[in-house]
Parts: sequence; structure tokens; C-alpha cells
Amino acid sequence: MKRGNKELLVVGDRVLVKPEQKERMTKVGLYLPANVVEKEEVQGGKVIAIGPGQPLPPPSEEQEPWKDGYRTPRFLPMQAQLGDYALFFRKAAIEITFEEERYLVVPHGAILVVVRGEAEDVPNELPEDLG
Repeated sequence: MKRGNKELLVVGDRVLVKPEQKERMTKVGLYLPANVVEKEEVQGGKVIAIGPGQPLPPPSEEQEPWKDGYRTPRFLPMQAQLGDYALFFRKAAIEITFEEERYLVVPHGAILVVVRGEAEDVPNELPEDLG
């Protein structure tokens, strides 16, 4: 992610998330203050940047170090993609500020689910036959 002349690179199997900043409302119509919302165990946000993934060791069948690509790093790709909405464990996230904006760095293992696609494609409720 680039802002001005600075670039923020996410390393390893981490994901940069822009947390949602809306106030939560209870079913009766009461608004919850921000400090109550932050105490929840699960939080959501939009995936802004992702790291390359978890590094993998070089293949054992390659015994010839002079070959092209012998030392090329390989990574296990992550399921989260740019633009996804991710739900993750709040306690695993680390808060950072970059160019006066608040972000969360989340380990890929702390992500519970991702929602991908347009908002119209994502249902608000589970189908009744699953419940």
C-alpha cells in the first residue's frame, strides 16, 4: 500500500485490515459506545493488503544449487484476498497507524471467515434449512 512517497509492505502470513468504524446498535435501538464494541472478541474489516504467505523450504529433490531458481523463495498462498471482508479474533490483531490512519495487522491464522463478492451477493441470514 502506497501513500505519498511511503510504501507499507506486509510481510509473512499477515493481513492488513481497515477496521469498520461504524457504531453498533442493539436490537432495541440503543447505540453502543466505541469502548464496548472494542471489547468484543471478534471484529471485522476490509482487507487492504496481504503478505506473500507462509515461507516454504526449498524442495528436497533439488540438489543442484547452480540451477536457476534454486534459492527462489516459495510461499504458501493465503485465502484472504484484497477487498475481502474478514472476521478475525480481536486479541490477535496489532493496531498500527500509517499516515495518520488506523489499521490492524492480523495473522492469517486469526481470520475466522472472509466474505468475498458484491454486497448484494452476500446474504444477511443463513438459509432456514441450515439453522
